[in-house]
Order: sequence, then structure tokens, then C-alpha cells
Amino acid sequence: MAASPELPASAEVVIVGGGLEGCSAAWQLALRGVDVLVLEKGTVGSGMTGKSSGIVRCHYGVSSLAAMAADSLTVLEQAEEVFGVDIGFRQTGYVVGVGEPNVDALRASLAAQRAVGVDTVEIGVGEVAAMWPHADLEPFAAFGHEKRGGYGDAYQTAQAFAAAARSHGAVVKQGVEVAGLVTDGDRVTGAVTTDGTRVAGGTVVVATGVWSRPFLAPLGIDLPLRVHREEIVMVSPGLDLGPVPVFSDLVSLQYVRPEVGGDILFGNSDLAELADADPDDYSNRPTEEILDVAVEKIGTRFPGLEDASIAGGYAGCYDVTPDWNPVISRMPQDGLVVAAGFSGHGFKISPAVGRLVADLVVDGVSSDPRIPETDFRFSRFAEGDLLRSPYPYKGAGEMR
Repeated sequence: MAASPELPASAEVVIVGGGLEGCSAAWQLALRGVDVLVLEKGTVGSGMTGKSSGIVRCHYGVSSLAAMAADSLTVLEQAEEVFGVDIGFRQTGYVVGVGEPNVDALRASLAAQRAVGVDTVEIGVGEVAAMWPHADLEPFAAFGHEKRGGYGDAYQTAQAFAAAARSHGAVVKQGVEVAGLVTDGDRVTGAVTTDGTRVAGGTVVVATGVWSRPFLAPLGIDLPLRVHREEIVMVSPGLDLGPVPVFSDLVSLQYVRPEVGGDILFGNSDLAELADADPDDYSNRPTEEILDVAVEKIGTRFPGLEDASIAGGYAGCYDVTPDWNPVISRMPQDGLVVAAGFSGHGFKISPAVGRLVADLVVDGVSSDPRIPETDFRFSRFAEGDLLRSPYPYKGAGEMR
């Protein structure tokens, strides 16, 4: 086995995992003058970050998540100024539509979102028809609209976070696989790589996504994550769509967004049953079943796309918690912070995740009263106090 690239003997903070959340945390900590070392077994963004569908929305019934998404949106909008590069963010707008049983929940959720800074309004069917002229909107009873929403590129964003972290003094080491954490009694004191190199850390941040549960298990931590295989289908619409927004259809449970080249990205948001997967051994190709679902759902919702055809697809994995919301938490072991279980929300809230992790490392508490760290505490699962929306959508899965 090859030796790890030369590593520092220690750092104030060692981050395990160089995906979106790990690199965002490194950036935010480095901005505060903290000595940071990121250890990534592959390359930055080479895990599930690159499989994100990249939807940018702030539509969450959980107010702290809505606030995180709103704060993160500001960073995405200012990316070229903040990072000096294009991160692939395209501000197409975001529309969510619901049926009659969910109108009250939609309106309550929109009001709660506005209360924490989300720029969102209810719009009429005529306005949506003008945005998506090829859609059958008859089954919908109400729509929410975020004109600042859209989609982005998670891989490019992770690279931008990593470059920004480096520019403020962080060290990002790629090709370094961490075998486990080093402990002294009930305190985590560092990490050990697969070649036996030890790196001491005042605090260790674990941001290992779908690999987090087995990684933390040797410490006696039972992080309640399931690995869910999520399939994405690319559709050629057969015509020039023009500037359409992201559309989240909570009637037939699908979401679609435009791609830069003119295709449509389709995702199935019916998540009543999870497809458990091994993140190191799963098919990257969409199944015939999901292709059939895509054909049926897109054909039903967008009958104007008469010449649409399947253009391709891929699959990735979500790290899913019991309440479909992340763990961003100090752990029972001193010196350990975990950021995992993002359940498909990670890209759109990643800048705010980095800030919250930095808050936990430096101060132990969130600096933003809209985003209490207690919402994302690890202990909520054992306490039976799950983080749920007060405005759940009937029959519309777990993604709100």
C-alpha cells in the first residue's frame, strides 16, 4: 500500500471527507483563522457530491432548513464574486404545485418561509402556464414560486469551496483514506489513515456522507442512516423549451429541471419506499422500472412534449435519517462533530452547513437564532424528538 502524501502532524480541526459539506466547513473555519486539514480518500467532490441533481429551492416546512437554504442561496447568487469562478448556478426560478388536499399546508409553509427570509409567493395557474406552456396544470389547486430558485452544479461548488478554503490557509489532502478515529478515553483526538499515519486534531469533523454509519460504528455511535439509491433520468424534450423553471410536482410526485444543453432532468419524488444500496457497489444505470415511471409521469404532466425521448440517466445514493433531515452536531465524544444524513438536501444548504459546523467547532452553538443547533442534534433520534415539518403534505413523501 502506498504511503499517504506527506501530512501535517496535527491541525486545530481535521475534517474527514472532501465533499460539499466537508469543504464548506473547511472554508468557513479557515475564514475564522482556524488551522484546518481536510482528508479526502479520492478527490474533492468525487463521492456522492457529483451525483446531486442540483435543485436550488428554499421550500421547506422546517423553518431552520428554510433559513439555511435562504442564506445559502445568497452565496450561490454571489458565487463569481465570492469564489471568482462560475459554479454552474442557473437562476431559472422554482415552482411547486399541490393538489386540493395540500393547499392549506402550502400556504402555511410559504408564510413560515417568508418569516425566515425566503423570497417566495403564491402564484396563479395562468402564471405557471406561461412559464411551462407544455404542462397539464388541471390537477393542481395552488402553486408556490421562488423567482430566485434554480439549479446548480454540486461538483463545481465543492471545488470552489475547497479552493476558497485553501486560499485562507486550509490544507486539503486528496488520495488520503482515513481508516478510523483516534481516541483518548471519551475524547476524539485525531485520525489515522489506512497506511497507519496519525494526525492529531483538536476537533475532528466527520463529513463522510453515505459512509458515515460504518465509519462511526467503532466508536459505539449508531448513526441511524440508510443508504438509498436515487435514480435520475435525462429526457430530450423534442423541442426548444425556452427558459422554463424547475417544477416540483407534488401531485404526481416528480420534479423536473432544465439542463444547460436543452434536456430535462427528471427525478421521482415518490420516496415512500427506500431502495437500500451499498454505496461502494451499486448500479449507476437507471432501471427499466424508473424509465417506465419517467415516461408515464412526464407524459402525463407534460402532454405538449409529444416527441420527448429518453436521453440517458444515472444513479447516486442519499444518506437518509429517520426524519429525512441532517445531523449537524457535536457528539457525545468530546472533540467530535458530525455533519451527515443530508437526505438529498445537502447541495442547496451547503454554504450554511459550513457556517453551522464552524459555529459548533468554535463556539459550541449556532450564531443564527433562526438556525438553532438543537434542531440538528444527534440525540433527537434517541429522544424520539424527530425534526418534522409542522405543515406536512399529504401523500407527498418526505422531501419537504
